[in-house]
Amino acid sequence: MTTLAPPDLFTPLTDLDWTDLTAVTAASTEVLDQLAADRHLLGELTRAVADNPDLSRLCEHYDILDKIILHDDPTGWRLRLHVFLDGYFDRPHNHRWTYTSHILTGSYTHVLYGTDHDFTDEIDVSALTARQVRIEEPGDAYTLHHSMIHSVTAHTETVTLIVRGPAVKDRFVVTDRATGKAWYQYGAATESPKDAAAKRMTDNYLRSRIAALTETGVITGP
Repeated sequence: MTTLAPPDLFTPLTDLDWTDLTAVTAASTEVLDQLAADRHLLGELTRAVADNPDLSRLCEHYDILDKIILHDDPTGWRLRLHVFLDGYFDRPHNHRWTYTSHILTGSYTHVLYGTDHDFTDEIDVSALTARQVRIEEPGDAYTLHHSMIHSVTAHTETVTLIVRGPAVKDRFVVTDRATGKAWYQYGAATESPKDAAAKRMTDNYLRSRIAALTETGVITGP
């Protein structure tokens, strides 16, 4: 574990029961609220990633999504900064882990479809029905159980801060309404070196992303 965080910042997450969503929400929200209110501290943690090989190698870049890992805890949870670029959308899916999210800037439409009982790669994708539609905006926070099926569509560049719990399964299901197909995606432990390399954020891109976050005021500099 390598971090510049104050020693007590992550105390609420110590020995947390990740199956207790009430406890997860309280602990994670306490940490995320503190960082959202202290953009200088958030900036210090973010800038430190570029000089920390253990964290920078975990950062990922996709066409319209960036993930910066601010803390990788030995107990399995992670603190991440997500940047959804304008036009980002994802397909209805569940997760391998429970997480709490805090919206820092921007907004997105968040659709929940229910839990993943009988949710496999053989599901009838056309049968998925929205059960709740939310607009998540700056300051909003929520905790999502790993069994929940959901999707997100960004309205503009949107930055979120996330506490991601330990993985509880090795795969999750992604669906595509346009094609009617569904498939399993697996965690990094089972990825091929080629697939892992394809999404790994380069050092130059990571530094440029951090500079852009500073320029827009999401984080503040020294």
